[in-house]
Amino acid sequence: MWTYAPWQGRYLPSSLSPRDRLSAYATWCNAVEGNTTFYATPSLDTVKSWAEQTGPDFRFIFKLPKPITHDRRLADAGEPLRTFLAALEPIGQRAHALWIQLPPSFGPADLGALTGFLGHLPREYRYCVEVRHREFFEDARSEQQLERALGDVGAEWVIFDTTVLFGSPPGSDAEREAWTKKPRVPRRSRALTSHPVVRYIGRDDTARTVAGWQHWLDVVAGWLREGRSPTVFIHTPDNVSALELARRFHDDVRARVPEVEPLPEPIPSGPPTLF
Repeated sequence: MWTYAPWQGRYLPSSLSPRDRLSAYATWCNAVEGNTTFYATPSLDTVKSWAEQTGPDFRFIFKLPKPITHDRRLADAGEPLRTFLAALEPIGQRAHALWIQLPPSFGPADLGALTGFLGHLPREYRYCVEVRHREFFEDARSEQQLERALGDVGAEWVIFDTTVLFGSPPGSDAEREAWTKKPRVPRRSRALTSHPVVRYIGRDDTARTVAGWQHWLDVVAGWLREGRSPTVFIHTPDNVSALELARRFHDDVRARVPEVEPLPEPIPSGPPTLF
């Protein structure tokens, strides 16, 4: 995500090579969603570079590769899983969680596969699971069964909040595209572990995005007061202002919980000017 083209020159120095952009991103935010690992397992040298560009407290939440979660649907996935975990070794404790995003067709009938998969995962990592099948959100029994499967191994249920996105008809091309791709599911606000994960998608209008996250300010502040350590990702359909919005959300949380550490000072996106 740190190589996102609209951020170059806006937030990150345009002169940086793609290989060096993570270090600049890490001055804006202290966590990142590792979406690229869904499409390809990175090389060992690439992961070493990620480790070198980030401090020990930086959080990566890496998505498991598609062949594991979507193609094999968690069955007979030992070989690609071992390859993936071996590639991540240089990142160490920066791998805050491994993210198991499941396809919309993965429903309550597939819970046995999820339970078996989770039970065989190495315990040195933390895990979070994102489901998109509506029955997990609308059927109390299915919800309880999923929470029990996750609770047995200390895994978290990733909260993916698209309620603001779908709250009114789309007004931009990016919003219209998001409507065709993002799941339309009820919002959950319950943490299962001490490390909840929230993925919030607002609108391309900043005011509507900020108004929509007011719910999460109260929830996240409450988690922090309980001693939990949440990770929150702020998105919009076009993501052009996502870094700035993420820092604004962080500042709003700090206004409620002042003991939260401030984010680092962002690196300038370009050379200083006189005017």
